Amino acid sequence: MEEKRASDSFTIMNELVLPNDTNVFGNLMGGRLMYWMDIAAAMAAGKHCNAPCMTASVDNLSFKNPIKLGNIVHIEAKISRAFNTSMEIHLRVWGEDSLHQYSYESNEAYFTFVALDPNGKPRPVPAVIPETEVEKKLYDGALRRRQLRLVLAGKMKPDDAVELKAFFVQAQ
Repeated sequence: MEEKRASDSFTIMNELVLPNDTNVFGNLMGGRLMYWMDIAAAMAAGKHCNAPCMTASVDNLSFKNPIKLGNIVHIEAKISRAFNTSMEIHLRVWGEDSLHQYSYESNEAYFTFVALDPNGKPRPVPAVIPETEVEKKLYDGALRRRQLRLVLAGKMKPDDAVELKAFFVQAQ
């Protein structure tokens, strides 16, 4: 299977925040934003592996600034690393206030997707080639984030999370 550049999966999605998307404070509801982020991540995953994909996990969804009614939501998604059948997608979200002419960072998250074969079973995905410094940094951290996800899900014993342990324990 041929490797693919991280940049080949780059996806941008834009949405306008309408009244039905907001809470009583006039802010975009977190669930609606997660829904849009899931769609953007699915598009990036599909670009990477040319196969149907499904969400396996969502982690580290950080809400930094609310996005207001009438603002535009910009979502950027890109593969940070691929494993055997799964892919980690890094997402960044900005709000844009068109009236006052400024943009602001709103959210960041990591989603994991699994590629599916025609029978709905996990299938292998191409490896990722990181090119920029940011892509390399995200790629290098992805293994630790994956091990943390697996430990928290009970699918890996903490002692087996070698990369993650090395991050916290200094060599003697």
